[in-house]
Amino acid sequence: YLLVCYNVKITKALSNHPPSPLSSKPTSIISQALTGKMILAPLTRGGNLPFRRLCADFGMETSLSEMIYARSLLRGDSVEQARLRRAPNEQTFGVQIATNGVEEGRKAIQEAVLAGADFVDLNCGCPIFEATRRGLGSSLLRYPDKLGALVKGMVDGSEIPVTVKIRLGCEVDSINCSEVARSLREAGAAAITIHGRTAQQGYSKPADWDLIKQVVNEGKEEGRYNVPVIGNGDILTHYEARRRMKESGVDSCMVGRGALTKPWIFKEFNENQCWLPDLQERIAIYRTLAIHMKDHFGDDEMGRKKSWNFLPWHFEFFARYTPYPEETFSAQSNERPLIQNRIAVPDDISPLESLMSNRCKDSHNLIAAALWESDSNADAFSKLNKIAEGSEFLQILVRGNDPSGEDEVLTNLPKGKAGKWEKRRGRNPGPKRTDEEIAAIRAKRAEKKAMILAEGEFWPPSQESRDYIRLKKVEAIKNSDRNTSNK
Repeated sequence: YLLVCYNVKITKALSNHPPSPLSSKPTSIISQALTGKMILAPLTRGGNLPFRRLCADFGMETSLSEMIYARSLLRGDSVEQARLRRAPNEQTFGVQIATNGVEEGRKAIQEAVLAGADFVDLNCGCPIFEATRRGLGSSLLRYPDKLGALVKGMVDGSEIPVTVKIRLGCEVDSINCSEVARSLREAGAAAITIHGRTAQQGYSKPADWDLIKQVVNEGKEEGRYNVPVIGNGDILTHYEARRRMKESGVDSCMVGRGALTKPWIFKEFNENQCWLPDLQERIAIYRTLAIHMKDHFGDDEMGRKKSWNFLPWHFEFFARYTPYPEETFSAQSNERPLIQNRIAVPDDISPLESLMSNRCKDSHNLIAAALWESDSNADAFSKLNKIAEGSEFLQILVRGNDPSGEDEVLTNLPKGKAGKWEKRRGRNPGPKRTDEEIAAIRAKRAEKKAMILAEGEFWPPSQESRDYIRLKKVEAIKNSDRNTSNK
């Protein structure tokens, strides 16, 4: 009886694709569940449970957890284990894991099953150095056959379906999404999600939906209609999503930044029409997120501290909101994705609008505090108005701080810490040196070089030269000891 109910639940949510003749496992059923939907992408930091709950409030039917490092999960990391949790209103929920080993992947899947996941997704798209240097994320795309063997091993040992999220390739000159997708189909993947950029590109270029379309068509030529392809990249409105699905032939679309900017995008997609909430309605939505965070993390000082890893951060995206009615912007979206538009804040807006569209982190902290402490939507609106007209916000406008600027790579460090924004292998540049300082540094280096050469050593010093010098010193010490003993 329970199995029948499970099948009925999943089938209701899913597409008209016939069950796969290749498999009688629940894979064929869940594959259908990933068709005809707008799916919430696995978002490090942004895809926290309270935010997913907010998206489900607006009709989201299928979602994925934040990326979980399988190794850290199996070691009992409490943060990774918390990412397994499912919001009470999430209909179809998948857990995304990062792994490069079959046994490790199977054990992580068992943890996901115990947590109540409907499916597991293997991350093959994460571009951050902390993942790729461990042979995880997008680095798996370099070896399609090896990736296929990994997925097959996970599928064969899994009680629930296994899907895979990939990119076009690692670098622009090594695009291999067709080869990777073919390997994944043969391995038994329940669905394939393709982010229409390479790992190297980040968000610097628009997503290439033509290559996604190519993968879809190749799947049809191979007769693999039973493996849905989900397209991902540059979706901010329901009409862009519908057009992308129609033109590329994908079974579903996945949305990330678009949902972070406007969680009600799922409502728009389901109703196939724009919803343009006014400022008061948007503040009510943001306060709902704060309430969900209180429910999840706790309505006390510890709960607030945990929530502050997420709540102020969300306003980096909420501040980007711009209404794009279909009748005005549909044609423009054909030429360039609306999410790629540079955001220009008008001068003739109210102080409250100025506050809510401000990209400074200090402003985000003020907004989050007002929402956390409000007793009602009206109270939140009143508190935020006072902040917008107060001296503290005026100082922020005058002084400012560095906004996050262009989109950076979301990191999820496998150390049990909350994710943070961090550019790949980036660093903050120090103060620029003066000509006098540069001359002094060069003179000091020249003096050091002359001294090293005078001692008969090598320049520039390398690991090999250091090893050679160390060996010579050891031999000299041994010779000295022999001479001493002979005497």
